Amino acid sequence: MQLVGSKSSQRLDEIGEGSVTLLPIDPEDMWHANNLIGPQDVIKAHAIRKVTTESKTGSTMSERVHTELTIRVTSTFFDPAASQLHVSGTVIKENNFVSLGQYHTLDLELNRPFTIWKQYGWDSVARETLSDALRQDKDGAVAAVVMQEGLANICLITEYRTVLKQRVESTIPKKRSASSDQDSGMRRFFDKTLSTLVRSIDCSVPRPLLLASPGFVAGDFKKYVSDEGTRRGDKAMMAMAKGATVVHSSSGHLHSLNEILKSAEVTATMKDMKFSKETRFMDEFFEKLRRDDGRAWYGVAPVERAVREGAVGRGGGVLLVNNSLFRSMDIATRKKYVAMVDKVKEDGGEARILSSDHESGQRLEALGGIAAVLTYPMPDLDEDEDEDAAAEGGGEGGEDTVI
Repeated sequence: MQLVGSKSSQRLDEIGEGSVTLLPIDPEDMWHANNLIGPQDVIKAHAIRKVTTESKTGSTMSERVHTELTIRVTSTFFDPAASQLHVSGTVIKENNFVSLGQYHTLDLELNRPFTIWKQYGWDSVARETLSDALRQDKDGAVAAVVMQEGLANICLITEYRTVLKQRVESTIPKKRSASSDQDSGMRRFFDKTLSTLVRSIDCSVPRPLLLASPGFVAGDFKKYVSDEGTRRGDKAMMAMAKGATVVHSSSGHLHSLNEILKSAEVTATMKDMKFSKETRFMDEFFEKLRRDDGRAWYGVAPVERAVREGAVGRGGGVLLVNNSLFRSMDIATRKKYVAMVDKVKEDGGEARILSSDHESGQRLEALGGIAAVLTYPMPDLDEDEDEDAAAEGGGEGGEDTVI
């Protein structure tokens, strides 16, 4: 993603009420744009409209015209497989082809700029999201093949999301059949998986490759890739096989990616990538939650109270928030979560915004989208809130009623 125009020389922390024009140049940029664009933002972008004109004789003619439209966003739809972003809203600036108030969906495209206005200004979370989108180091994506006999899931794991590129299925003869038939079946499966891997992921770009499976399937596939690279004289393929990391997984299904990302081999290979850190944060949170010592809490009410009282600050405090919470239609709700992030940072704690496209964000989503590790124990944090509410609603001179 690139900044376009006069804003390109402006520091991100100076962006306030104004607009920002961005040029998406990579499919991953569409994912960043989807996180950046929220309800009630204003977007100006290229659009194609079908226009029907009527002649003096009463005949009609339809044509598709290229124009620029400015809409106030009501919703977005992102297709992760195709990296396509559709932004819907109402037109707020009329032209020769559209009138005010008409509903339109903009299809944001690669190498076509779009301009975004934040009606309530660029808060700290929006600026951080924009900063992430403008980072240029996009060569750190990791290729992964999670497989078992007859099944392979080919994935690309970037710093921000996990994309299932292709799923490969092939019939392997059962072990009771002749071993030669089974061997030929595995060779066909490996050949199909390798050709799909090369088509789906740019292997000319040096990147880590993870091969995971139960048993010896991943190890055998690594040897097959190495042998094929030698036979073809393909140096890139030989280098890919040489640098591949083989790890164990319970199955070849995509959900096994969670355990793969936590393995020691993978952690060592990708220790600096953001998603690896997020996985570690979630693991640490669940470990403290199991201890039940009052330092791990989830849910809006208890976490909000802990942040308000300064318990998520310097000395190990961590706030974990799912990025989906910043896309609420209610502006007050979005501002509440931004304020919580700012408060934790001011107190010296760490605030991590997790992506719902990664397994760490999906695990957090199951907890309500927000959790925190406290710097000191606060037992019965949620019960205290209930008691306060009961005390406030008890009235003056009220007596307990026994039923």
